[in-house]
Amino acid sequence: MRTFEELGVAPQIMRAITELGYEQPMPVQEEVIPQLLGNTRDIIALAQTGTGKTAAFGIPVIQKTNTSLLAPQTLVLCPTRELCLQIAGDLTEYSEYVEDIKILPVYGGSSIDSQIRALKRGVHIIVATPGRLIDLINRKTVSLENVHTVVLDEADEMLNMGFTESIDEILGHVPESRSMLLFSATMPQGIAKITRKYMNNPMEITIGRKNEGAQNVRHIYFVVHAKDKYLALKRIADYYPNVYGIIFCRTRKETQEIADKLIQDGYDADSLHGDLSQAQRDYVMNKFRNRNLQLLVATDVAARGLDVDDVTHVINYGLPDDFEIYTHRSGRTGRAGKTGTSIAIIHTKEKGKVAQIEKLINKKFEKRPIPKGDIICEKQLFNFVDKIEKVKVNEAEIERLLPSIYRKLDWLEKEDIIKRVVSLEFNRLIDYYQAAEEIEEPQERSSKNEERGGRGKKFDRNESGPRNAEKGYARFFINLGKMDGANPANLMGFINDHVPGKIRVGRIDLMKNFSFFEVPEEKAGQILKSFKGVYVEDRKLVVELADSNTSDKKKYKDDKPAKKEFKKSRKTKKRL
Repeated sequence: MRTFEELGVAPQIMRAITELGYEQPMPVQEEVIPQLLGNTRDIIALAQTGTGKTAAFGIPVIQKTNTSLLAPQTLVLCPTRELCLQIAGDLTEYSEYVEDIKILPVYGGSSIDSQIRALKRGVHIIVATPGRLIDLINRKTVSLENVHTVVLDEADEMLNMGFTESIDEILGHVPESRSMLLFSATMPQGIAKITRKYMNNPMEITIGRKNEGAQNVRHIYFVVHAKDKYLALKRIADYYPNVYGIIFCRTRKETQEIADKLIQDGYDADSLHGDLSQAQRDYVMNKFRNRNLQLLVATDVAARGLDVDDVTHVINYGLPDDFEIYTHRSGRTGRAGKTGTSIAIIHTKEKGKVAQIEKLINKKFEKRPIPKGDIICEKQLFNFVDKIEKVKVNEAEIERLLPSIYRKLDWLEKEDIIKRVVSLEFNRLIDYYQAAEEIEEPQERSSKNEERGGRGKKFDRNESGPRNAEKGYARFFINLGKMDGANPANLMGFINDHVPGKIRVGRIDLMKNFSFFEVPEEKAGQILKSFKGVYVEDRKLVVELADSNTSDKKKYKDDKPAKKEFKKSRKTKKRL
């Protein structure tokens, strides 16, 4: 392995990064830095979050900056405000001993007037989110005509967030002779389009395999019924007493609900999602960084830019439909040479997704049973004992109090004191698990009737076996399917928009022209009543209880009103 000096890093930058604790280059830095310093025009670097990407491009662009030209020379684009501030902060630290260099973060949610004033005073490196930069370009308060290097950081995430048109517009204001550096954790099709359009024979540098997860992360999954997901989450959190993790949810609503439940149950938790104000998001992120939170419940977008090296666990409260998002999530742990664990809580129907993610990341998942209550209590107790054994005692401060304490406890034997200390700490936990029923694991389906998971999964209408609702749930047919634009998220939203109160939706099976969904049995009458006489864009909505004693195919083939609605839905092009 070469040193930073051997890579060609200038002495003033070497001084700054040495003070920051940089000793040897990380693999992505060793590959990228000499190429950028050697004027390689276009580079695509594929590397996971936490592998040192910022220093890989930051050190060379600082070193190549002409501080006598007070104009933007390097433009770094990134998807979120948090990542923008993080990158700008890192570049400022790397350039501490570079005289007169000016670095400006440009992002929404902050005063545009102060950013305009800074631009008028002159800057060399701009780190920006696309939306705010376009606003400044339209106001004619920033010129990019002297930009010689453009960096797209977390390019795959920018595409996921819909910034493709914004990137096109921004690059239209940058000289065609500029160099481009594209950093990404995965290589989706959208990245290939950018390379063809804006890059000239780019060099590709891959750290690990494309779309591969971090090598020091273990992948575990637990299979549960829909109604038991939250109970399983609590058991998993309790099973790892020193967990410092992020729980990823699909929607903002689910994120807030799970965080609220955890807080009510006594966990050090909070939520992070797009419905929070910027001040609220900053407050939550600072609490998590400072370890005042043990569990952060977040959406994928909100967690971007949360740069924490010590996360021990990532918990997927269900797997994402886009498997590349899983690599982003799991990359939040196992960083900076540490080990980490990525956990997924899934339904039986998501097992196919596990197999496909295994192929993507080239690693196997471990299937685990939900921890039993007695095992959890035992693990928590021994963790507590370890803390007692290792606690630092401040002799000077407590010495004057000890005689009184000894007199107070003199009548107790050592064994009695230990029992009381343990009981004081763990009575609530022990009482909870003594009363709690063990979580039942769903039965495995036979290979003939097993549902297909992941992209393109289908409910096979040619199978003759019955489909029964999960225990405690009622199963419904609805004449809306994939042709109508239905997906699990908007179907759940559609149901809750039409039914008063909050309805918990369990398993969903999406077909081409119709779907099945499950709700708690006590809500069945409410569902039937709420959807009676409802039309979707001039088409009558059919919502009926599915018959668990007859195959779904036969039931709805013989049901003439439903069959008629199927024909209508095949013809319509209208969407949910």
